[in-house]
Amino acid sequence: MFGKGLIQGLGVTAKNFIESFSKPERMTTVEYPEQKVQVQENYRNFPFLVFDEDPANPRCVACKICEKECPPQCIYIEEVRDEKGKAVRRPAIFDIDYSVCMSCQICVEACPFDAIKMDQVYELSTQDRFEGLLFHKEDILKPNDYFGRIHPTDAKEINLKLREAADKKKKADEAKAKAAAAAAATPKPPTA
Repeated sequence: MFGKGLIQGLGVTAKNFIESFSKPERMTTVEYPEQKVQVQENYRNFPFLVFDEDPANPRCVACKICEKECPPQCIYIEEVRDEKGKAVRRPAIFDIDYSVCMSCQICVEACPFDAIKMDQVYELSTQDRFEGLLFHKEDILKPNDYFGRIHPTDAKEINLKLREAADKKKKADEAKAKAAAAAAATPKPPTA
């Protein structure tokens, strides 16, 4: 019969329209900003720095790999230097220009220390085009607990890997200390 497909399509539309009023889970409108849509775990927006215990010591060691790999070159890093000018493995300046960032996640993939991760914050509008979206180290530092809340699957894997590495280092240090103690305890033969 001519128009049978049209009638079936209109029937599906009418059914969905009626169900959107009678079933709350079918409501498609969210009254933003009072209600906010829960984003998925895989959602990514802009990068942030992770610290474990002390915000003064983030996981970042200022290796500048993320700065080099960033396609739009929106990351700027300077490392801390001691009195003699020697580099201390910690960033003094870590700036990200979110107005240029394209949320590609290449900086996250390039980081060998799991120090930079993607956030789920999407409310970053500002009236200042230039300084308003330039975020400094203090603005983007977030604790590992925050990362665990927004990306629980990834955080569990990374925390396990970091714990295993710390345990391995601790065992190696203990073995080295035992060997040094044993070497100090053995008497030296007299020299003639």
